[in-house]
Amino acid sequence: MKGAKILVVDDELNMRMVLKAMLKKEGYEVTTAADGIEALEILGREKIAVVATDLKMPRLDGMGLLERIQKEDPSLPVIMMTAYGTVANAVDALKKGAFDYLTKPFEQDELKMIILKAVKTRMMGEGDFKAAAGEADPYQIVGVSHRMAEIHEIIRKVSPTTTTVLITGETGTGKELIARAIHRNSTRKDQPFIKINCAAIAENLMESELFGYEKGAFTGAVTTKPGKFELAHHGTLFLDEVGEIPREMQAKLLQAIQDQNFERVGGLKTIAVDVRLIAATNQNLQQEVREGRFREDLFYRLNVFPIQVPSLRERPEDILPLCEYFIEKFNRKLSRSVEGLDPEVRERFLAYAWPGNIRELEHLIERMLLMAEEPLLTTKLVPAEFSAESAREALPSGGLLGEGGRDVLKSHMEEMERQIIARCLEESGGNVTRAAEKLGLSRKGLQLKMIKHRLRKKEE
Repeated sequence: MKGAKILVVDDELNMRMVLKAMLKKEGYEVTTAADGIEALEILGREKIAVVATDLKMPRLDGMGLLERIQKEDPSLPVIMMTAYGTVANAVDALKKGAFDYLTKPFEQDELKMIILKAVKTRMMGEGDFKAAAGEADPYQIVGVSHRMAEIHEIIRKVSPTTTTVLITGETGTGKELIARAIHRNSTRKDQPFIKINCAAIAENLMESELFGYEKGAFTGAVTTKPGKFELAHHGTLFLDEVGEIPREMQAKLLQAIQDQNFERVGGLKTIAVDVRLIAATNQNLQQEVREGRFREDLFYRLNVFPIQVPSLRERPEDILPLCEYFIEKFNRKLSRSVEGLDPEVRERFLAYAWPGNIRELEHLIERMLLMAEEPLLTTKLVPAEFSAESAREALPSGGLLGEGGRDVLKSHMEEMERQIIARCLEESGGNVTRAAEKLGLSRKGLQLKMIKHRLRKKEE
């Protein structure tokens, strides 16, 4: 976490100097800007982990800066710094996507805690890509595979409802992207989408993060502060990495979900809310229930409408479209003009298992673009670990000699067969007869395998 770059934006030179000194002492790299315009210029050329900005500034104020960041990089945490008299504006900023706010004058420990939480959230969620707003896909999700077509259909069906959704899948598969797509296509789309990364919150702070606190509730509670449930009123609350919520907090969360009301920490007044809940996890919550780490009643309350997001190795047809998308994205961001992938790189990418999923692919493309000196990205830019042999990383950890070994072998052989057929069909331009000849199969035999692996187009 240390070494992350923080951008401090404030029109007061003294405040910039003080914050820079405090944060550098904690091991962060710090850069500063005097207003929102200067901050945007810095964001365009440097990789920033967290933005801490004053609310009131000339040229472009904190709210305007937040709006621009939300359009360009919604996963970048923005912390609002505000005077006591404008706390209402800061709360409004939270509803519009700000990560948190600080009330001036603030305690050094409070600043350190919020910055650390923001950095952890950024590191955990970094790489959740967002398609350009003008693209034809109404869900802004890149993917042409059958599995992603199924995800699109699920989003279409569940979005207009108020049903609680549980999104599961490996790290880096785009779970937050799907949560945002559900919100964006719901009747609550004009209301707040409030996210909390449960893995980034210390156990002793989880209750105040979810439900807020009253002034004087504990040391450092110098003002009353609403929690995420309250901020999400009439909108959507996204509980990312919900499996990380401490066991003792799970009962309170369950009660708040069921009753749609709660009390702030240190408060007596019951606050009623209307919140649509979406949760996500990369853990097997049923296994967590069996081992006593996650409440069974909370699991069933969250698992009303489950969505399983496939890993990238389960949808190899999407690898090259994603590469095209990321090349276009980083060409814009880095002012480059790369045209695409060398054929050998395409082959290597299609053979690789992508244990880090879309996030790993995105980071690799960015790294390669930075180093590229030719129109195409070539194999000399691909690190040695990104090889076909690295597909073994996709295998489950632990031994394979137990009872499940046969099933593991079967599933991976089937996945390899599916990837080979998909690639051969692509190289044959979708011509089944030609692909069958390449594979040494009859046309009918290939058609049966295409049906088995869901590779057959609807019009065939």
